[in-house]
Amino acid sequence: MTEIIRSETKSLGRVLRSLGPGLVTGAADDDPSGIATYSQAGAQFGYGLLWTVFLTTPFMIAIQLVSGQIGRVTGKGLAANVMELAPRWLVLTLVFLLVAANTFNIAADIAAMGESLSLVIGGLDHEHALIFASTSTLLQVFVPYRRYAPVLKFLTLTLFAYVATALTVEIPWSTALLAAIWPRVTINADYLLMVVAVLGTTISPYLFFWQASQEVEEMNQGRKDRPLRDLARGGHPALERIKIDTTIGMVFSNVIAFFIILTTAAVLNAHGVTKINSATEAANALRPLAGDFTFLLFALGIIGTGLLAIPVLAGSAAYGVSEAFGWPATLEAKAPDAVGFYTIIAAATAIGFGLGFTGISAIHMLVWSAVLNGIVAVPIMAMMMVIVANSRIMGRFRAKPRLIVLGWLGTGLMTLAVLALFGSFFAG
Repeated sequence: MTEIIRSETKSLGRVLRSLGPGLVTGAADDDPSGIATYSQAGAQFGYGLLWTVFLTTPFMIAIQLVSGQIGRVTGKGLAANVMELAPRWLVLTLVFLLVAANTFNIAADIAAMGESLSLVIGGLDHEHALIFASTSTLLQVFVPYRRYAPVLKFLTLTLFAYVATALTVEIPWSTALLAAIWPRVTINADYLLMVVAVLGTTISPYLFFWQASQEVEEMNQGRKDRPLRDLARGGHPALERIKIDTTIGMVFSNVIAFFIILTTAAVLNAHGVTKINSATEAANALRPLAGDFTFLLFALGIIGTGLLAIPVLAGSAAYGVSEAFGWPATLEAKAPDAVGFYTIIAAATAIGFGLGFTGISAIHMLVWSAVLNGIVAVPIMAMMMVIVANSRIMGRFRAKPRLIVLGWLGTGLMTLAVLALFGSFFAG
């Protein structure tokens, strides 16, 4: 019995040590903007969209596995790898659109965080937003990666607030689980648009860029600071770590999305509240219906996830631009040694904060972000699949057929989602 316990403890320890870029990437996907999308899905359609969480999970795991493997095998970020396949002008265009999309996303997230803190403790939204924007930027610029990475991992714990939130409200579990497993699909424009929104929120380009670059950061901190393709033998344990880390991170991300949809369906939809424009609006709507404690958990979750997501959004933009121009791109560097990289981080965050003063609504910024992400996602995903299947680039670590098939299916699904998104805009 003692041996069994000892063995299980060792296995758990190995899994916990494996967690890193994949976990942080998955958690960052549930940012305040994502919370707003999932909240609207629950409020508008009740339990009718819980099935989307199960649909997106395998494709999300596959495409993030591809991203992580590209970074660790080649020792370069995504933009640097894409430069080997695509014309420079195309890469720069996609990176520019990524930066624009991330900036709008940062703007919506910072605004939601400021509003959430104002709801909890009072005060002015913009002042709170300035504190969050400044703190995030300063941490990235002045704290080395080896010390900053544990902070990001710790912040992933804030997402458990949404599990706790679900436990504070009354949920008809049999009804909810039946709807998740055997959904009643309603074929109309609003329903299809929300399915597209959930898919687009879950599979986002900034996650691809971030995880690939974080694997490079991890490589440079490790005992074997060489790309896997440069090793004469071995290297497979590193890929196994990425697989464990990524799978847990993406499942964790979608479990949290499940609980957000579940909570808002059980409370908001059940009481006739079917329109949510922001995460803060969802928190506020929960207050009179589910009580102050549920509201507090939901609002604090918005702040915690925002603190995690803003560095990922700004950082992924900086990695993309820096790799495209050949600048040093690492959170481990001191500010004077990576001026361009840190300038992009600061500029994206500052512009995002500034957009809060323009009067542009959060929902409009999210729409623009979704459109730009749609333009970037499909070609980047296609290029990623070409890279990971290329023996010249990946060497003996070329992806296995199962991952290649699943990745291409995810790319096809995302293509359909983007076409449906644009179709809805032109139809409107």
